[in-house]
Amino acid sequence: MTTSLKFDSKVGSAAAAAIEPHVRPIYDRPGCRVMAIVELVHVERVQPAPEADKEPSVKVRIAHMEVPNRDQEGFVREAQRALFLQRTAAGTLDDDGQLVLTESTMKHIGGLLHEVEVARLRAGLRHWVAYAARVNSLTGLTVSEMQHELDTVAQGLAALLNNAPEEES
Repeated sequence: MTTSLKFDSKVGSAAAAAIEPHVRPIYDRPGCRVMAIVELVHVERVQPAPEADKEPSVKVRIAHMEVPNRDQEGFVREAQRALFLQRTAAGTLDDDGQLVLTESTMKHIGGLLHEVEVARLRAGLRHWVAYAARVNSLTGLTVSEMQHELDTVAQGLAALLNNAPEEES
């Protein structure tokens, strides 16, 4: 069962003060978008009884907010794009054990080398975490089999770290 997120209609006083000078300009430009950095605070939790046919939920309130000026907005958008890339980076291992980023991940990188590496490492870590979880869920493995699987994970992580095929690490 998933937990739903709800937003409290109230905002913290610091957030209200930060957005106040922008209210009229937002009103005057229907459909506009405004970038902001927000801090959410947990204000309420609903935990239904085990037999209830209800979804658990958590309510948050915007506690703090800052709205960048025009000169700062690009930097905030870049931070947002970097966080999105890190959260969604995906890829697969090729026949040589190299991680190949998906086309959708590459589309969001924009040619920046450090972002390629971050995306590659995060996607690779996701792969090896899933692999380790699958192995861990197996029952009846011998110590030797478990050592072999752990060695496979270690070699895969080393290849990911060194950006080299597994047999070269």
